[in-house]
Amino acid sequence: MIELTGRLKVMAETTREAARELRAWALLVDADPDAMRACLESAVCRMVLAAGTPVKYRPAGGPPPVEPSRDESCLEAVVATVELARGDAGAILACPGPALAGLAVRHLGSDGQQQHFYGRLADGRTWTFFAMTEPDRGSDATAIQTRLEPDGSGGYLLHGRKRYIGNGARGGIGVVFARTGRSPLSIRAVMVEPPAPGWSGRRLAMVGLRGACLSELEFDGVPVAREMLLGEHLPPTRRGMWGAIKTFNNMRVQVGALAVGTALAVCDYVAEHRAQTRRRGDVGLAVVRARAEAARQLLYQAAVRVDRDPDRGYLSCAAKLNATSIAVETARWGAAALGPASLIEHPLLEKWTRDACSFEFMEGTGNIQRLHVAQGYQQGDADA
Repeated sequence: MIELTGRLKVMAETTREAARELRAWALLVDADPDAMRACLESAVCRMVLAAGTPVKYRPAGGPPPVEPSRDESCLEAVVATVELARGDAGAILACPGPALAGLAVRHLGSDGQQQHFYGRLADGRTWTFFAMTEPDRGSDATAIQTRLEPDGSGGYLLHGRKRYIGNGARGGIGVVFARTGRSPLSIRAVMVEPPAPGWSGRRLAMVGLRGACLSELEFDGVPVAREMLLGEHLPPTRRGMWGAIKTFNNMRVQVGALAVGTALAVCDYVAEHRAQTRRRGDVGLAVVRARAEAARQLLYQAAVRVDRDPDRGYLSCAAKLNATSIAVETARWGAAALGPASLIEHPLLEKWTRDACSFEFMEGTGNIQRLHVAQGYQQGDADA
């Protein structure tokens, strides 16, 4: 069991306080994701931006409420994300910040590319996107059809489509994965900055996590300068796919943190409102909370594994698979605990019930996670 002490304990307590502000925005952002623009100067938005930005690229103006002790600590990110998600996961995803694109740029970008990327985010009003998933192909990078074609003058033209891309339609800079040829080594990542010729994006109608502004993107000859191609300074085997795998191993744990935070939020909400209902709202609360806490512990262990060996994803997949299941089960329990009309009488609980189902589709569905877990077990990662 991992006990939070010292700096991690302070981080958990600080982000727990910030979660209250996120919860105040939850229903507003769920009804209209653009309402988030009025909240961008808040302390919690600055915290989300700073937490995902390497120290050397953070803008001047004072340290964030909790400054990470080192860059790229998955454990620190998970500790903070669980507590923030107890406020509202959808509001977190609506905040501008590096997110998935930032991880890809850290793994694949040169110093100059990282400086450019994080410089674009310094105003605190620029969303990012990570475009991997395609229609009919999901997030299977080996099957993507989006392509980069030479433009004859040293740059590239981007052609293709992406779907279910968080903040895609409102993003100011992001990472797009595409092919320069047919081999696995031809899969590359490029930074793209819309608006641009040939670029179009539209929001998708969503049931859960509406604040994430999931979108469909189309590229019809979008010009991409050669200096925006990530990984040129790396060996060929450590360019596109290598960076994507490391990014997914990290983000699966963080998606799990969103799910567990939502489950804990439901527990907190039921405990708070059980005195206001004639039904026995506390029935099963201890058991449900214990399961959520156990899922949190598994996430902590997976985060430590990512920090030690980011190339190995067995435990990340297992933790994400477990966390998403716990979130759905807890949301359904919460609705039953507060009575037949609970989803009408408690709009926030109704929102979390929708959101809990969305985590299943982020960074790989449950079936994909099961495949990865089985492969990792066969390769001995379970005993590592």
